[in-house]
Amino acid sequence: GVADRFVTGGVDAPITAGVMQGFCVMKAVSTGYNDEPQRASRPFDRLRDGFVLGEGAWIILLEEREQALERGAPVCAEILGYGSTCDAYHRVRLEPSGEESARAMTLALNDARIVKEEIGYIALHGTSTLLNDVTETRAIKLCFGRRAYDIPMSSVKSMIGHPQGASGAAGAVAAILGMNARFLPPTINYEHADAECDLDYLPDGAEDVATEISLCNCIGFGSKNSALVIGRGEAR
Repeated sequence: GVADRFVTGGVDAPITAGVMQGFCVMKAVSTGYNDEPQRASRPFDRLRDGFVLGEGAWIILLEEREQALERGAPVCAEILGYGSTCDAYHRVRLEPSGEESARAMTLALNDARIVKEEIGYIALHGTSTLLNDVTETRAIKLCFGRRAYDIPMSSVKSMIGHPQGASGAAGAVAAILGMNARFLPPTINYEHADAECDLDYLPDGAEDVATEISLCNCIGFGSKNSALVIGRGEAR
């Protein structure tokens, strides 16, 4: 490679008047919970009506495992595989079948050289919009088949909102911290089952769970999809 180690991650600060106006015109943001804003971000819930704009930064130091161990640094996680696709379906609208998102996840699993049964947790994109959550659920089922119903998964956007360009890094860090703490974060506000979103979204989280490998999924505007397979630091 070109560097022994490098800093990467995601940061976005989209809470501005112009961005909010644009998303309001798109009818992408929640408006039905203005009197109870803490309940507005509710991925996969039947009564969801849009995302809540969020912002933040999540930063990771990447380096070869041997180098980290040599300098006595804790190895929090290991990047095992990556996959990405783009179906150029629409400028912002998602292609509803979820096929290309499923293919990105399959590419990531193949790159990691692991089988589906080894995934212990999925960090979902889960924006709380009507289309995204159904599309992502379909994609998970296409990728994992019946196994999809047995994998715990959640969206931290239920708690932090949608940080836009920082979403991938947020999901990755949530998965890493969860694996190391033996705690899987919840999808809060998941209160009403949706017939089209029927997987295990962990409304209460899960404690004391030994998870060795997680999958992080992202679905961007226009169906730009990516997936990352991450192993717990001392798992492999």
